[in-house]
Amino acid sequence: MSTHEDHLSDILDFRRRKDEHFRTPNSPLSPQDRATFTGLAYYPPDPAWRVTAPVERAGDGSLVDLATTTGEPRAFALWGHADLAVPGGPVRLALYAPPGDERPARLFVPFRDATSGRETYGAGRYVEADVVGDHVIVDFNLAYHPYCAYGEGWTCPLPPAENWLTVPVTAGERDA
Repeated sequence: MSTHEDHLSDILDFRRRKDEHFRTPNSPLSPQDRATFTGLAYYPPDPAWRVTAPVERAGDGSLVDLATTTGEPRAFALWGHADLAVPGGPVRLALYAPPGDERPARLFVPFRDATSGRETYGAGRYVEADVVGDHVIVDFNLAYHPYCAYGEGWTCPLPPAENWLTVPVTAGERDA
């Protein structure tokens, strides 16, 4: 298989496993919604939405509070920023690590974009960025809605204003 085929296979496997999880009792869906669940909706996989970029470290990784859907702030360490060349134009994103994690393998990237509230969950989506040396790999094909998009009782961090993108991110999970 080629690298493109491997990438496509990884995306489809991720989506299959997520759909399987949403059918289990640990799902964020209510029992009634699980009974009729046929799968999540996604944009078609597109390799243009997998981007590698250098990280501009934020310094000491000081803690910042992100607002949440329930009003209770949640602390994250601001790891740094990355300037990404994505379809639609360049974007700059803040990257977060769990507090105290000095060498994270993955960073948390909450974001909103021009699809939020139209084609995707209005409060935004999340994506994980893989850390490779002094770079990150952000694959928006793996962007997902937080659990609070599917049911009550979840506390979900909201994307900070600096991660509100003006371009549409037509990759990853979308509304049905």
